[in-house]
Amino acid sequence: MPKRALVLKHMDNDDPCLIGDLLAADGIAIDVVSLHEGEAIPPLGAHDIMLVLGGPQQVWEEAEHPWLVAEKQAIREWVVERAKPYIGICLGHQLLADALGGKVGLARESEIGVKSVSLTEAAGQHAFFARLGPKHRVMQWHYAEVAELPEGATALATSPAVRHQAFAVGSHALGLQFHCEWTLDWLRNWACLPSWMQALEDALGPGAHPRLVAEAEPHMPAYNALTRAIYANFKQTAGLKV
Repeated sequence: MPKRALVLKHMDNDDPCLIGDLLAADGIAIDVVSLHEGEAIPPLGAHDIMLVLGGPQQVWEEAEHPWLVAEKQAIREWVVERAKPYIGICLGHQLLADALGGKVGLARESEIGVKSVSLTEAAGQHAFFARLGPKHRVMQWHYAEVAELPEGATALATSPAVRHQAFAVGSHALGLQFHCEWTLDWLRNWACLPSWMQALEDALGPGAHPRLVAEAEPHMPAYNALTRAIYANFKQTAGLKV
């Protein structure tokens, strides 16, 4: 039986991009649940890894998005009760923190575009970030942040604007505030997504998309190599070997 990934999605036209490619290359089948469209999370026993993507929602908006309640419960069951491999990106990072008792709120400073993160001292001792350099340029698009980590979590990366850019829960769950899944082709593809283009211009002004692509292009080879290294470490450490 091939391994299966459960991907939780929160917005139209989103895609696991590079992480999806890496899962597929390992022969891991991908099942996508579009929570924002009313799709229900299936029983968790049939899957081997949970990947939770980003989205425009905030973790505290349960009245506006009631499905967040079930999503947080599924994350708790997956990470705490089942202790199975989990990767959360952006909103998925924040949901992991919130579901496990951490605190999430609006960031003092939003981050959109190419930003710098630094690994913590603890990251040097954690297998998820083994053999990675101390500083990296990453892609961001978020307005909220993890203000306090869940009890027992390990802080792995930080930035001047946001304290918790990455954290681990044990050796099986990883939260990443930055969009490790994005590729240059995906960034360019936003030109075909009017809602994405409008949101980007609302945030950064007219002409935001070509500026963002030009800013990101020289950094993407190293950034995608970082994602591949993190995934390889995660796969080995979290027991996802295929």
